[in-house]
Amino acid sequence: MGDTVKQLAVLGSTGSIGQQTLQVIRALPHRFHIVGLAAGENTDLLAKQVREFKPRFVYYQGKKAQLHLDIECEFLSLEEIACHPEVDTVVIATSGKSGLSPTLAAVRVGKNVALANKESLVMAGEIITSEAKLNAAQILPIDSEHSAIWQCLNGETQSVARLILTASGGPFLHYSAAQLSGVTLEQALKHPSWQMGRKVTIDSATLMNKGLEVIEAHWLFNMPFDSIRILIHPQSIIHSMVEFVDGSIKAQLSYPDMRLPIQYALSYPERFPNPQLPRLDWHRIDNLTFEQPDFNTFPCLKLAIEAGKKGGTYPAVLCAADEVAVELFLSQHIKFTEIARLVEQTLEQHQAIAHPNLDEIMAADRWAREKVRQLAGGNLC
Repeated sequence: MGDTVKQLAVLGSTGSIGQQTLQVIRALPHRFHIVGLAAGENTDLLAKQVREFKPRFVYYQGKKAQLHLDIECEFLSLEEIACHPEVDTVVIATSGKSGLSPTLAAVRVGKNVALANKESLVMAGEIITSEAKLNAAQILPIDSEHSAIWQCLNGETQSVARLILTASGGPFLHYSAAQLSGVTLEQALKHPSWQMGRKVTIDSATLMNKGLEVIEAHWLFNMPFDSIRILIHPQSIIHSMVEFVDGSIKAQLSYPDMRLPIQYALSYPERFPNPQLPRLDWHRIDNLTFEQPDFNTFPCLKLAIEAGKKGGTYPAVLCAADEVAVELFLSQHIKFTEIARLVEQTLEQHQAIAHPNLDEIMAADRWAREKVRQLAGGNLC
């Protein structure tokens, strides 16, 4: 492949995945060059990033005048940056539905999309994957589980029997229903294995995150839902596995650090040495354990898989309802266990559309957000 420098745009550069992406790029400046940076409202951090990486294009929420820079940057929308001719690979590290539109814009012009935004594929997997196929765009998964499956499938031509997604189980793995009802915000934000943003950390605690990953895996690897399994693996060393038709299983193992799957998505099809990335210390690994998930204790997992199987606008409603419910928990308006209750009630009241277009997906998203706020009622006072 030579020493070609890839031209990157990082959307969501001030978030957890965005910042870790920039760490990878810092360590490999001879391999990657930043063309565009985009963020939400954290303009202080964005300004520091812009001064360091000197991108040509920049985006942030709010008025352009808010970002005071000595460096000349062109202000473009997320979609304009995502599909710009100077960009080779777009990293979609924004959270929530804000990643959907730029992901679509990028695949429609045949870009490589390093995707960390779950909601894009969950909400509009059918549209995004068909557009990607039509325009020869590559979706390069950043999630550690999907990266693991992708790596295990690389070079294989034979049929796959099933995909096995591993999950740490989060901080409340063996909690009873009574214990879960008393979970505090501080407890829920302490993930045992990963350093992540607040929303993803709560989703990992409810196991909603794993349910969303099942839906993503369905679209990324064209696998039926009944051929995707979840296995609880608290050590987070095996990131996922692929079982082939002959019964053999391939697994991808590494230290739990998001910079590893981020770098693989950026460097693919090559692998680059990076001394800043951690290595497994086999002398410190006592055992690797596995157990089945408890769908009764963690209803969000079951709700997500059911919504994925139903398809249509159900996954969009699932995403939107969960996002609002998690916001309510983070602002301490509802209990931890009420996240699942609000999502379930919203899904029950939804009148689904089977093969929605983008407008219908966004309408379902808006309906679900309003419905959760209605159902939460007095908790918002």
